[in-house]
Amino acid sequence: MKSKKTISIIFFTLFIDLIGFAMLIPIVPQLLANPNAPFYLLPKGMSIASGYILLGYLLAIFPFMQFLTTPILGQLSDKYGRKKILAFSILGTCLSYIIFAWGLIVKDIVILFVARAFAGLAGGNIAVAQAAVADITSPENRAKSFALVGGAMGLGVIFGPIIGGKLSDPAILSWFDSATPFWFATILSFLNFISVSLFFPETHTNLNNDTKIIWHKAFTNISKAYSISHLRINFSSHFLFQLGYAFFLTFISVLMIHKFNYTQGNLGNWFTFIGICAALSQILLAKLLSKKFSEYNILKVSYVGAGITILLFFFSTAPIELYLIGFFCAPFIALSQSFTSGLISRSVGGKIQGEILGITASIQGLALSIPPILAGYIAGKFTPESPILVSSIVIIAGGILFLIFYKPYTHLENQQLAKGGN
Repeated sequence: MKSKKTISIIFFTLFIDLIGFAMLIPIVPQLLANPNAPFYLLPKGMSIASGYILLGYLLAIFPFMQFLTTPILGQLSDKYGRKKILAFSILGTCLSYIIFAWGLIVKDIVILFVARAFAGLAGGNIAVAQAAVADITSPENRAKSFALVGGAMGLGVIFGPIIGGKLSDPAILSWFDSATPFWFATILSFLNFISVSLFFPETHTNLNNDTKIIWHKAFTNISKAYSISHLRINFSSHFLFQLGYAFFLTFISVLMIHKFNYTQGNLGNWFTFIGICAALSQILLAKLLSKKFSEYNILKVSYVGAGITILLFFFSTAPIELYLIGFFCAPFIALSQSFTSGLISRSVGGKIQGEILGITASIQGLALSIPPILAGYIAGKFTPESPILVSSIVIIAGGILFLIFYKPYTHLENQQLAKGGN
């Protein structure tokens, strides 16, 4: 009962956290990439190409800071406890929303960068929450508990964009503006902080205050990833997939704005639709496919399928096509993310599951940090749709790498590798 209560609190914590994060998705591109938006921030005389570049940097700073600090927060939670670090992280996120809202009010782009950097510094709460789940669940129930955590995050991503789109639309209420969603996110985050402070029990009881913190852990994780020989192809294809996915995620909104003059409301509706498709894929389709096919056989289709369907966005000519393509694209992306983690986890022993989880998170964090900057320059130099073309090429390259070089191990070989073989 205690474990179920704790997991329920973690579910609520991540659900609220992801709603706050996802509310940014339809709004931020309007600030720097849509001159027709009522809250466009670039001064007169500054080119739209400069806006694309600034947008790329603004979108990159959060995952880069998260890449640096998430492993540190994980170590600190091992040393001082999950509750303290989780509460600190949520409070930091709350403060970052206040700073961002203030930046919008005074129309200062520099303040927006400071806010997103600060949010990234404090943004390790997902990893800490996952560690708390691992503390209180047995190995045989861990997958089910992590699926529940993933469901909370998925629900947050579903509701966040549409809430952000509506709360920033003055057509709904005259006093709604670009800062309104961030004030709402501030309130949610503060309630989240209160909830964790009052109700969340400490799950990590074997604290070791003498543990030495490795401050450059993010970089050692990347190095360690390629020292495990039988996981090199997994990590390499995963890195390329996340790299391409980041190109797509950061600039698909710009494509919609440029091609179809999408408002923040339109973007919120579309991202909510994609979130629903992805969630249903993870809940229903993944379960069905896993009964009939191995992770290897699913991934060799989903990687390439994701790349091809993303390419279709590049050639889209009508708004309805965005929904039709998204209906097929979202499952490919969701399956690729889910089954990559499962394949990597199943290939190592139980004693280093935590380490592998950290390595995978570092790879993903680095992959999400690089493309937004490159995408900004690519969009500025060529067209706003160009990063989507790059996304497709990179993901397909990762799929081809996986198809050609990955060796599917037998059940016995996996057991031997899990015991520590490289």
